Amino acid sequence: MSKMQVYCDKLRNMRDWDDYLLQNSGLPGPRGNLELMMAVVREGDKKLFDRYLGYNEQAAPENSPGVFLAMCGTVGYGRLIAEGDHQLLPVLRGLASDNRWRVREAVAIAYQIVGEHDFEMLLSEAEILEEGNPLEKRAAVAALCEPKLLKNRNDAYRVLEIMYYITRWLADNAQVSKTEEYRVLKKGLAYGWSVAVAAFPCEGKPVFEKWLENSSREVRWVMKENLKKKRLLKLDPIWVEKCSKRPYDN
Repeated sequence: MSKMQVYCDKLRNMRDWDDYLLQNSGLPGPRGNLELMMAVVREGDKKLFDRYLGYNEQAAPENSPGVFLAMCGTVGYGRLIAEGDHQLLPVLRGLASDNRWRVREAVAIAYQIVGEHDFEMLLSEAEILEEGNPLEKRAAVAALCEPKLLKNRNDAYRVLEIMYYITRWLADNAQVSKTEEYRVLKKGLAYGWSVAVAAFPCEGKPVFEKWLENSSREVRWVMKENLKKKRLLKLDPIWVEKCSKRPYDN
């Protein structure tokens, strides 16, 4: 029996989950209890998720046990959207700009749940996010760049197009490169491209190589960081070595 299933069984026998979740959240600490979070997502309902989303930045600051409840509510919305409650998509989109990084990670997980059920819906949502602020753009990258979702080569063009336009924005907005939102987006792209290229190497490699030649120092850094990822080294070590030897201004 998995750890998540054990938690599911415990929750079914409890009337009030809050104290148990707060005590077993793993927060404060380096890692929240993701198995418990997914058990809440499986066993909870909209009323519970709505209440947990009330744990906003003021009520539950970063790394506090309370933010765990906000994470549960966020990912819970992903399950509800996947089950057909599409009117919740704008709420999830808004949460992508939460100042708490744990909530932003929960948004990515929520979107991935949506994508597992309906990847076309996730692509459509990512195309909306790519037009948004830097944190919304980052949510699109984090949601799409999940290996288990990128299995259909027919999706390659749209995925790479979304990645292209978000990277283009990064290149064109270096004047705000010192902002936290820009940094978060850059960090997301620094691994996202490796996932996309590993999933769609024939389509992805030529696009990746062009970005290595871009005049933006920020973008070149992003692409070089992706070349360090094991998934690309495993995919094509000769290609990685060739790309790594290209002139690069640190």
